[in-house]
Amino acid sequence: MAYLLQNTLTYTIPLLIVALAGIFAERSGIINLALEGIMILGAFIGVLVVYSFQKAGLFVKEQGQLLVWVALGISALAGALFSLLLAFAAINLKADQTIGGTALNMLAPAMVLFLINIIINQNTLGMFTGDAASWFMLKKTDFGFDRAAELNLFQEVFMHKIYPTTFICIGLFVVLSLILYKTKFGLRLRACGENPQAADSLGINVYAMRYAGVAISGALAGIGGFVYALTTANCASTGDVAGFGFLALAVMIFGNWKPVSTAAAALLFGLCKCIAAGYTSIDINEDKVYALKNLGESLKELGVDPGSVFRILPFLITLIVLAFTSKKSRAPKAEGSPYDKGMR
Repeated sequence: MAYLLQNTLTYTIPLLIVALAGIFAERSGIINLALEGIMILGAFIGVLVVYSFQKAGLFVKEQGQLLVWVALGISALAGALFSLLLAFAAINLKADQTIGGTALNMLAPAMVLFLINIIINQNTLGMFTGDAASWFMLKKTDFGFDRAAELNLFQEVFMHKIYPTTFICIGLFVVLSLILYKTKFGLRLRACGENPQAADSLGINVYAMRYAGVAISGALAGIGGFVYALTTANCASTGDVAGFGFLALAVMIFGNWKPVSTAAAALLFGLCKCIAAGYTSIDINEDKVYALKNLGESLKELGVDPGSVFRILPFLITLIVLAFTSKKSRAPKAEGSPYDKGMR
């Protein structure tokens, strides 16, 4: 059970933070389809920071947690700056937001692969030395437990073999959710996504609020990209994030653009991704019975590749969930609509 919960968290956290990125953009009235591209860029920038600092000898393994903070901060900055391309096109040029986001999704992987080839003449950029688990993962000894200490389920999940980004992202999610719903800034941001004309009539700068929403969205997506690279790709950038940006959009819609519902949806999708990635190792009751592995063997006997079946599971569930929930979903009313201050 601990293995299942730990790995579910591993896949849930990037989905959670990137879905929140989508909420901030769309609550301000801008459709951010570029989440996938921003994640790809954030992953690359974060890994490049780790690679560069290691190569320069500025950090040793004992300072790995500090290096995570540095990489997250620079990834967030890169994501925010990249997202401003979408903001400028959508707000100033009043361009189609769907096309703008799609363009950034096409630009990011090409640009990242081009830069990786320039830097190391390969298609994958990884750490200069060591691996992510030994450099960045927290063990039970880091929390004051003895190596031989027996842990309960909660301690096993949250205090052993866990990345610090899990705590960082959960904290960010809680704080930013409160900002969105419990502060004047959040109220103004949401007003710009519901009725920008009314917001403008009250003296709110709609353009500035939408820029702020997109910039926050880009920063969070950049963080999510590095978290994905760190926790699931051994701190490596390949110009790909396995569709997590698009899954995050589905999580956001399933959560009805609300943080709490979105968190629940992220857990569901994270569980599906966990099953797809490690179905042969999942022992729910720790009774040495691997039900999913046995199911996979049965599928093999029928001539079906179980790996392919489990890998398409998250995307299949995405389609099913959206089919049943799309009618009840309520997007911000002014989402995707360019705002012209001269028109009332």
